[in-house]
Amino acid sequence: MAVLSPPDSSPLAEQSTLSMAIGGAESNVACGLAGLGHRASWLSRVGDDPFGRRILAELAARGVEVSGVETDPDRPTGVYFKDPGPDRTRTHYYRSGSAATRMGPDLARLPVLRGARVVHLSGVAAALSDSCAQLLAAILVDRVTGDGGSAAGPAVSFDVNHRPALWRGGTAAAARSLLALARAADLVFVGRDEAEALWGTARPDDIAELLAAVPALIVKDAEHGATSYTGGTRTFVPSLPTEVVEPVGAGDAFAAGYLSGVLDGRDERSRLRLGHLAAAAALRTRDDVPVMPSRAAADRMLALDDNAWVAEAPR
Repeated sequence: MAVLSPPDSSPLAEQSTLSMAIGGAESNVACGLAGLGHRASWLSRVGDDPFGRRILAELAARGVEVSGVETDPDRPTGVYFKDPGPDRTRTHYYRSGSAATRMGPDLARLPVLRGARVVHLSGVAAALSDSCAQLLAAILVDRVTGDGGSAAGPAVSFDVNHRPALWRGGTAAAARSLLALARAADLVFVGRDEAEALWGTARPDDIAELLAAVPALIVKDAEHGATSYTGGTRTFVPSLPTEVVEPVGAGDAFAAGYLSGVLDGRDERSRLRLGHLAAAAALRTRDDVPVMPSRAAADRMLALDDNAWVAEAPR
């Protein structure tokens, strides 16, 4: 989507000027991975309008491949506005009937997907339209073979990303759909608070029991830390103490950092640390996509012991 934001922390209603950028769960992750030195492609649909052209140009400038994006001559590009407030930044979305809502299962057959090492999806897309939900099912659920295993192909990463306002059937519909999609993924990101709201699972271990069949589960718990469950091993890494300018995009940055560690073949603790480093970079800016830490800076932080890891965190 195109993102229109105030230049400061004053509420949207008091602003006379706005700046334009880009944002969206999956494109944020793609930009984050490109910023961390990986090849990344983004697949979606945009309108044949200035917003769509701006999105494609900026993603390309950030190193993200966009040749698989479809341009819709009839439907507009989605837009959202940021509305700063004393307690948190609210977001106002205008994407009903947008070009992206017309994505469907045909997108799952594009060659770029078959050649990827990892495909990353978000629960946001599942709520946009019936055809978008069918697309996620085609990539996630339909790849499962009859013997309960996964068909050959890229690993599929899924961020639950529950957005209550998008679900026409309310929390009950979201809980059913998102649980089915999560259980079909190879790697799942979920916030502890959203899992509790969806499924009544109040603790990370409760979530792990609910998603026991998922090969890799990462439970994020805001300022406390993140816990992963992989291969029967539970790993916890505390969050970094960071000044929060705005939280929008931090979860996507965490996913990009963690997936970067997966692609680089790093150990589990380093993957979680990379997620926290990327999320902290997002928290320190009003931009949805932050400047990612350099490989040298990341390697230095990853080599620290647990006490130094927290003490030397960039703030």
